[in-house]
Amino acid sequence: MAPNNSSQPYDPELAVSYAPLLDQSTSDHPPSVPHSKRRVKVLVGIFISSLFLLTSVLTIFLGSPEESQLKTEGINAGGLGKPFPSSSSVSPRSLNPVSTGVSHGVSEKTFRGVSDPNDVYPWTNAMLSWQRTSYHFQPERNWMNDPNGPLYHMGWYHLFYQYNPDSAIWGNITWGHAVSEDLIHWLYLPFAMVPDRPFDINGVWTGSATILPDGQIVILYTGDDADLVQVQNLAYPANLSDPLLLDWIKYPGNPVMVPPPGIGLTDFRDPTTAWLSPDGEKWLVTLGSKINKTGIALVYETEDFKSFQLLDGIMHGVPGTGMWECVDFYPVSTVEENGLDTSINGPGVKHVLKASLDDDKCDYYALGTYDPYTNKWTPDNPELDVGIGLRYDYGKYYASKTFYDQNKQRRILWGWIGETDSQATDLLKGWASVQNIPRTVVFDKKTGTNILQWPVKEVEELRRDVSEFENIKLEPGSIVPLKIGSATQLDIIASFEVDKDALVATVEAGVGYNCSTSGGAAGRGLLGPFGLLVFADESLTELTPVYFYISKGADGKAETHFCADETRSSEAPDVTKQVYGSKIPVLEGEKLSARLLVCQMFSSPTVLICYYRLLSLNSYLFCPKIMNITHCT
Repeated sequence: MAPNNSSQPYDPELAVSYAPLLDQSTSDHPPSVPHSKRRVKVLVGIFISSLFLLTSVLTIFLGSPEESQLKTEGINAGGLGKPFPSSSSVSPRSLNPVSTGVSHGVSEKTFRGVSDPNDVYPWTNAMLSWQRTSYHFQPERNWMNDPNGPLYHMGWYHLFYQYNPDSAIWGNITWGHAVSEDLIHWLYLPFAMVPDRPFDINGVWTGSATILPDGQIVILYTGDDADLVQVQNLAYPANLSDPLLLDWIKYPGNPVMVPPPGIGLTDFRDPTTAWLSPDGEKWLVTLGSKINKTGIALVYETEDFKSFQLLDGIMHGVPGTGMWECVDFYPVSTVEENGLDTSINGPGVKHVLKASLDDDKCDYYALGTYDPYTNKWTPDNPELDVGIGLRYDYGKYYASKTFYDQNKQRRILWGWIGETDSQATDLLKGWASVQNIPRTVVFDKKTGTNILQWPVKEVEELRRDVSEFENIKLEPGSIVPLKIGSATQLDIIASFEVDKDALVATVEAGVGYNCSTSGGAAGRGLLGPFGLLVFADESLTELTPVYFYISKGADGKAETHFCADETRSSEAPDVTKQVYGSKIPVLEGEKLSARLLVCQMFSSPTVLICYYRLLSLNSYLFCPKIMNITHCT
């Protein structure tokens, strides 16, 4: 990570605000601070651009606009740690693209995508102040990327995260720290670890936590050392009886792992949660690397987390996938609904191997079988191997990490949503990136080929009011408005049923479909698109369609696609806009169903389709306007 080039000495006490906990005897719930008291009128409607009849059912839950999710000192009405300058003092700023991270062995960590660095929109305080989310986790200010070391300890969920305390761009990476009782309302804590030792002086990078049978907690993390070599380090709590785990000790004997022969000095990072060997005597951990263009997962074993031995061979590798970052490895039950501790193996268990591909910034996973005696993992279907098959999310989503929640016997998935703004805009607004809503992960018993994901149950506690609409018939080319009143947060569940006669009769011979190359929602076909217009203004010139498209060839086989089109999501020129999505499995007798979480300030929508495929976006309206939602499935 980029060194801190500030002329002043680095002072952790000045770089973070600590929010003391309230007396638990006075409140059973985490405290809240309003982000905004602005109510925004929301118009909801369903659209269909294809040539067949559609029936829709929608349930829309409205969240309280006064509900806040974070507690910290010094938050203003816009939810930021320090106020924006007045609009009169803001002038357009342009920055030439600066490649941050490449010199440290990691690829670009900011998402500009703007061809002309001078083509930057002059955002004002009013425009920027309402763009922060309300129930996605994000720091008060500055840059954030990978989620790190999530765990549950003494009544609190802990989330650590890659954080730059000095700027809204990547660099000077530190471990931020926050806790929550419900995974939704968060309290900021002091930094857990800062880059202050030779083995991590250039960055405290991504890592994972392991809870040992005696309750001890160990963290393995990657350090970018003084020579820009990626090494693995050990840390542990100074006081295990502290429920907040405020103080952490870095093992004096660090590093505990260094790049082995044949592995690049900057291609060795992101250790996983450890799991026990079959005899219970040793712990094993895997981490990502590459050999030429083959992405690989190395395996180490240890008895004490201080001395590690590299095992022969590799756990798994896939040619052509490049560097594997943020590798994750965990079991899922094929018979039970509960999650499994990372060390569980045996009958009725499959293992998920996931890698974040540094080359394309997407998270891929595969289901397979793990042999604990050879430490080899084999995919169930080689055509759906890591990096060439299934993805966790087909939107803006990267560097994910799971943990086993022993409190509720579930496996929870975290993931990072990066920005699509220009770097100049990130600097202007003073923050960048959010974490996605945490999700539970289970094996899909119906297909047997993938996992299912769903927002944690705690999200539903944010619901305040509900509007239901049933048996809505959608004529071709129509937009149907639905009145739901005022709200700034929405949780929409929709179900669509296609006219069966029209589906059988329709044939688009030789017509293939791909969300990313289809031309977006503007493209018209016999069986799509139909869906939601999210973040739409009254004139429908600024909007984000979220939609289904059914393609059907001469062989009579139908394929269902789910897409999100950002090409008209903002009038600002310095925003990357693209179309996300993928083909989704729809089983016989299933309706097309989707769930859409709309966060306060109209940013970071998360869409979930039939539990299978997900889209995570970071979309901001050009200015606060009336919002038109058109729902689909």
